[in-house]
Amino acid sequence: MKPDIFKEPVYILVGLGFPAEVGSAIDAYRYLVEWPAARRDNAHSTALKACKAALRGEIEAETARGLFAAFAEKHDLLAPETNAIVASRLRRDRGPHVR
Repeated sequence: MKPDIFKEPVYILVGLGFPAEVGSAIDAYRYLVEWPAARRDNAHSTALKACKAALRGEIEAETARGLFAAFAEKHDLLAPETNAIVASRLRRDRGPHVR
């Protein structure tokens, strides 16, 4: 496995609310570089620096993942867990009287 790959991806909402998988430090770095300059803050700067450090092998990819996830959470970008979405759809499909 490449050293910049996350053990588990971070799922963020992009565009019109579609989930996208961020599975590595390079994916997170690319997303952060595209973030509008006017919206950049300390969380953005910290996550960007962490991704750069992970790509250089100076820190673990999981550290960069955590900081990217914190950035995404602060900016309401985290997608709901897919298991919760699937479970809620299954409950709706079963109907109100089926147990």
